[in-house]
Order: sequence, then C-alpha cells, then structure tokens
Amino acid sequence: MSRAILIVLDSFGIGRAPDASIFGDEGADTFGHILAACARGAGDRADLREGPLHLPNLERLGLLTAAGLAGSDAVAGGLTGSAAEISHGKDTPSGHWEIAGVPVLFDWGYFPRTIPAFPISLIEAIRDDTCIPGILGDRHGSGTDIIAEFGEASIATGRPIFYTSSDSVLQIAAHETHFGLQRLYDLCEAARRHVDALNIGRVIARPFTGEDATSFRRTANRRDYSVPPPEATLLDRAVEAGRRVLAIGKIGDIFAHRGVSGVRKGDGNMALFDAMMATLPDAEDGDLVFANFVDFDMLYGHRRDVPGYAAALEAFDRRLPELIEALRPGDLAIITADHGCDPTWAGTDHTREGEDRHAFAGVVSPRPG
Repeated sequence: MSRAILIVLDSFGIGRAPDASIFGDEGADTFGHILAACARGAGDRADLREGPLHLPNLERLGLLTAAGLAGSDAVAGGLTGSAAEISHGKDTPSGHWEIAGVPVLFDWGYFPRTIPAFPISLIEAIRDDTCIPGILGDRHGSGTDIIAEFGEASIATGRPIFYTSSDSVLQIAAHETHFGLQRLYDLCEAARRHVDALNIGRVIARPFTGEDATSFRRTANRRDYSVPPPEATLLDRAVEAGRRVLAIGKIGDIFAHRGVSGVRKGDGNMALFDAMMATLPDAEDGDLVFANFVDFDMLYGHRRDVPGYAAALEAFDRRLPELIEALRPGDLAIITADHGCDPTWAGTDHTREGEDRHAFAGVVSPRPG
C-alpha cells in the first residue's frame, strides 16, 4: 500500500467554466490571464520577478495540456486533466469538499451587499453572548482594506471588525494584543453558533498586528470555523479504514477537523511547503497528506496582484522537485485547486472557472527502485 499526497493550490483556476456566466465570471481564467500578463510585461515588478511566466516543473506534469494551451504533440510527464465543479458555490468549503467526494448541492446563506450587511438581531445576539461593546465594518470588503480603514478605531474602542464577501462567510478581524487572540477565537466560536441558523458556511478569525493603518498586518493565526460536511468525505473514509489524514495549512479547519488525524501549519506558502515535506517521513503506507497553499488566493488573487501571484507560482514550481524526490515507489501525488481567483478580474472575489474543483491535476509516481 502507498501514500497519497493531495495538494491544493488555493484559487489556481484555469478558466472555461461552463456555468461561469451564472456567476458573472464568463471569461475568467486565473492561469491563462497570469500567463498572458507576464508575456506582455504586466507581471514584472522590481526586485520580485520579470519576464514570461516560468513553470517548467508544472508544465512538465501537464499544466498546459490541462489548460488547453499545449500543442497537439505535447506529452505530459504525469496524468493530467481538468474538471468542472458542480457545487452551487465558488467558495473554499465547496471546492475542497467536492475534491473529497461531497459536492455542495444546496445553496449557502449569504449576506447582502448593503450597509449594514448583517441582521441587527444577529449582531445583538453575538454581542449579548460575548459582551463585546459593538462592532465596526458591517459590510462587504477586502480584508486588508477593511483593516486599514477600521483597525485604529478597533484598537481605540475595543470593537472587532465584522465583514463579509460574496462567499458564505462572516469574517471577524481584531488586534492580536489589544483585543486578544484567544478572545477573538472565543468570539468566532460564539458567532459560529449564531450563524448556523442562517446556513453560513464559515466564520473566519482574522487577527492582525501593528499600531496604525500603515503597519497593520494580518498574521498566520487565522482560524476558520466551518460547518462540517453533510456527508462522509474521503477524509472520514480514510480514518474509518484505519488510515491517517495529515492536514497541512487550513485543511483541518475546512473540514471542521472531522476525519483529520493531525495538523501542521505555517506562515506563508514556503513555510507550508516545509511543513508538508516534514510530514512526509511520518506518513505511513495508506496515509493521506492533504495540503492547502493559501497565499495564492489570500495574498494575490483577492488583492488582484498579478506579479505577486506569478512569483508565488514560480516559487512553488521551483520546490516541486523536492516533493518528487521524496516520493516512494507506489506513492501518488496530485496537484489541484478549489476555485479560481483571477487577479486580472474586476472586484476582489473568487471566480468560477472550469477547474473550480480541479484547476490542474498532475499525478506523479516514482519509478520502482
């Protein structure tokens, strides 16, 4: 029996979703548009990167073939393909749960694009339950922008920042020191209970540090409070069969820690890659190592940062040989994605793409011996 390594490049879609127009995303293509932008110099940034997008290892595994960009004579170095998501949303839980065998065939609850965005009854219930003095924000917004706008007032008043997006989510930002990290976690746990009736997929704790708008920085202590999947996933079935599921990054949170045997986290993609590599020697035959690389989405997709996204892809690609070298005979490694987040697209939200479930799947098995 061999091990399986399942890697999610968060938001690395490759376009062509048949239902993209329903989501207002017709033409969105995370990979294709980054590739084109870099080719014309729009992916250049001083002291970061320049020139065409350079992903030799992913391309060797069949990335261009999966994206429909390879020539007719191209031969992928692994099995490769693309898939169209059938879940009703283009959010993180929907994408990951569908990868694990449980598509979301129901409609999440969402908060309206109004100010305020949250029902007064919900905020009052959370406030009474947690004794917070009130909230700030109460709108749709980008996390970095909303922290820059309300962070100083949050420190001064003790009020956390509540915001949302086009996803089924309530995000709560507060200062790690002035408000307190554990207090933020406790607040999010209480909020999770209160949004259950609204069918909200996630509550996310967004701690930050710094003393003013110029120095605020979200930290790696993010924590997601998800509803559990409605049915048994691949993770549940693996654990029930006596195997271990070793989660890297936010995988444990996404599955509400159900079917998860252990968790390792890291601050940034390279730290997450280190955590994944450190986990592999501990993984035994039959175990599943399930990793999420969040920076593509959180730092570059939502912020519509083409050079940053391109540089992050190239950094991941440079480290792929380490993973391939660490595979044992019979191991299976899969690289995929959960949805798109085209950094050239309007707005700041996820994009529905043909590979919302599998943006790209490259499978590598080492040769025996």
